[in-house]
Amino acid sequence: MTTPPVAGVIPPLRPGDRVAVVSPAGPCPPELLDRGLGLLRSWGLEVVLTAHARDRHPVLPYLAGADADRAADFTAAWCDPSVRAVLCARGGYGSERVVDLVDWAAVAAAGPKVFAGSSDTTTLHGRLWRLGVPTWFGPMIATAAFVEDATAREHLRHALFSGVEGLSGDSSGSLPGVPVVPGRATGTAVGGTVSLLGGTTPPEGAIALLEDVHEEPYRLDHLLTGLLRQGWFDRVAGVALGSWVDCGEPAEVEAVLVDRLGGLGVPVLGSVGFGHCAGQRTVPLGVTAVLDADAGLLTVAR
Repeated sequence: MTTPPVAGVIPPLRPGDRVAVVSPAGPCPPELLDRGLGLLRSWGLEVVLTAHARDRHPVLPYLAGADADRAADFTAAWCDPSVRAVLCARGGYGSERVVDLVDWAAVAAAGPKVFAGSSDTTTLHGRLWRLGVPTWFGPMIATAAFVEDATAREHLRHALFSGVEGLSGDSSGSLPGVPVVPGRATGTAVGGTVSLLGGTTPPEGAIALLEDVHEEPYRLDHLLTGLLRQGWFDRVAGVALGSWVDCGEPAEVEAVLVDRLGGLGVPVLGSVGFGHCAGQRTVPLGVTAVLDADAGLLTVAR
C-alpha cells in the first residue's frame, strides 16, 4: 500500500454548486433522506441523488442495494464534471464491500472534489487521501446527526462553504481539546472511525484523528492493539481523540485510550469534539494540521 501524497486544501462550495448524494453503505430512512436533501437545497445548492441512493439490498437489508451499484454510483458522481461535491447519505455498514469496486483510476483522473462523510465511510476517506484528495469528516445527509442536530449541521455547512476555515466554526482554524500527553506536532491529518482504519496506512508524521461508537472498552483495546501490532502508529506524530459515544463508562474508556496510546511518545489531545457526539464538529482529513497538546488546540496549518 502506498503512502499518501502531500496534504492538500479543500476548496469551498458556493451557492448554485451541484452536489451529488451517494449511499455507499447502509440504506437510507426515506424521511430523513428527503429532509436532508431539502436542507441542502435550502443552502442554495443544486442537489442530485445518485441512481441507487434509495436502494435496499433484496437479501441483505443492512446494505443500500448491490455492491456494484453503490460503487458505480460513487464513481459516476465523482467523474461527473458538473458535480463539485460528493456527500454521503449515511454510514452503517457496506463501504468496505464497495471500496475495491470503485474505479479509482477514473476517480484519480477526474481530479479532486469536495467529499464529506464519516463513520463507515472512513474506508473511502482512506482511499481518497491516498490519492492526495483532502476530505471532510462530519455528519451525513440522511441521518439524525444532520437533520435533527442544528449545531452539527451548521458546523458542516460552515465547513463546506468556508473550506479549511470551517474547522472551528469561525475563522481561527482551531479546535480546543484536553491535553492528555504534552507536546506539539505538525503533519497530515488522517484517520476517522478506529474500527475502519485497519486497511489504511498513514503518511509519515501524520496527525491521527480517532473516534468510534458502540465499541465496549475491551473492543477498543482490541482495535487499538491490532493497529499497534500492524505498525499503524509507527508513522504517527500526534493523536487527536474525538468522541466515544456508547463505548462504556467514560473513565474506563479513557483508561484504555491512555494505556494503548499514552506510550507512543507523541502528543495526545483528547475531547476534541468530532465523531458521533451531539453537536459534532466537521474536521478535515488530508490537510496539514498542528496538534498542540500543551495549548490544548488542534489547528489547520496555513
